[in-house]
Amino acid sequence: MKKLPQISEAELEVMKIIWKHPNINTNEVIEKLSKTSKWSPKTIQTMLLRLIKKGALNHYKESRVFVYTPNVAESDYLEIESRSFLNRFYNGTLNSMVLNFLEKDKLSDDEINELYQILEERKNRKKG
Repeated sequence: MKKLPQISEAELEVMKIIWKHPNINTNEVIEKLSKTSKWSPKTIQTMLLRLIKKGALNHYKESRVFVYTPNVAESDYLEIESRSFLNRFYNGTLNSMVLNFLEKDKLSDDEINELYQILEERKNRKKG
């Protein structure tokens, strides 16, 4: 499995913007994050620099601003973080997590039905 940089919760918010809008410039990142956070432009720029140093982002200069592209695919990050979560809390097994939710009545009937449909589709896809 790939080794990915450690990304903090705050940096993850920056990455989500860049995953959604690859080739986005500094001003656009600041504009989008200022709608959902109280971070100053300087704070956002610091997070961008940290993500570059960690290798999570690439950047290049376009006229007077920097443009950012992700070095880490969102799907890779989600897969590794999901595995890490399962390993830390459920001994690495998905069924332990699902059983925990079922036993604690944390899943509604609709969620159980949706999970059942997903499993049936996956099972049928493997047969065909």
